[in-house]
Amino acid sequence: MHTRRDFAKLALASPLSALGARLDSKVKGVMLGAQSYSFRAIGPRNVDTAIDACKKTGLGYCELASIHIEPEGKEALAAFRQNPPLDQMKQVRRKFDSAGVVLYALNYSFRDDWSDLEIENGFRIAHAMGLARITASSTVSVAARIDPFARKYKISVGMHNHSRIRPNEFATPDDFAAAMRGKSEYIAINLDIGHFTAAGFDPVKFLDEHHARILTLHLKDRKKNQGANLPFGQGETDIRGVLKLLEAKRYPIPAMIEYEYQGAADPITEVRKCFDYCRSALA
Repeated sequence: MHTRRDFAKLALASPLSALGARLDSKVKGVMLGAQSYSFRAIGPRNVDTAIDACKKTGLGYCELASIHIEPEGKEALAAFRQNPPLDQMKQVRRKFDSAGVVLYALNYSFRDDWSDLEIENGFRIAHAMGLARITASSTVSVAARIDPFARKYKISVGMHNHSRIRPNEFATPDDFAAAMRGKSEYIAINLDIGHFTAAGFDPVKFLDEHHARILTLHLKDRKKNQGANLPFGQGETDIRGVLKLLEAKRYPIPAMIEYEYQGAADPITEVRKCFDYCRSALA
């Protein structure tokens, strides 16, 4: 069983190359980072664009969305999932290290219709990157197929929630509990606080009660009752409460900004605004 001390060690571990100075985006001990999906409009299929965007926004922790490493096209993507280029994946990690950005987790969403080989290859990719964490927008049922590979590779998988409440989808506290019941300690939680709020739940309370099993947070601001995704500070998600709890309890859980609302400017400018909001909330 992972202890809080184990997660703290994972959070602090950073074999960054001397080639790149560390980009520090901790605020009062809270790790603020980017989900690279935020930059999908300016460079999908290009990890260099994601790294450059992190540097331009000043965010030193990254949860790398698979869109930045996967090829375009149905056939090419199928071939990638069957036989991923692991040497290229090792190079991805070196690029992050050289840029001074901590590659914290890989976002790789396992599907029910994937073969065991395709599922295992997600772990092989993360292992090639030297990662101990994967986040996944997957179903509750697929957690049982993920668990044996998570144990084999000793890589924790944070299951990601959305707001829609329906069978086999992650949205409620009970969904997380069902996915972890009877599984190893490697099946964990990637809590999206905006979606959690929109589904009618309290992210501050859930974080405090289940922090030991939460790998990462996704920050976004949504209205309750399946409400809209809005600029930070305009919705009903208690972003400040979440960040202040991380600060007060010193939970070693990174808060990854995930830009999904319809912004007036380009993604880098909008993510900077989100980062500024988080810094103000922690002031």
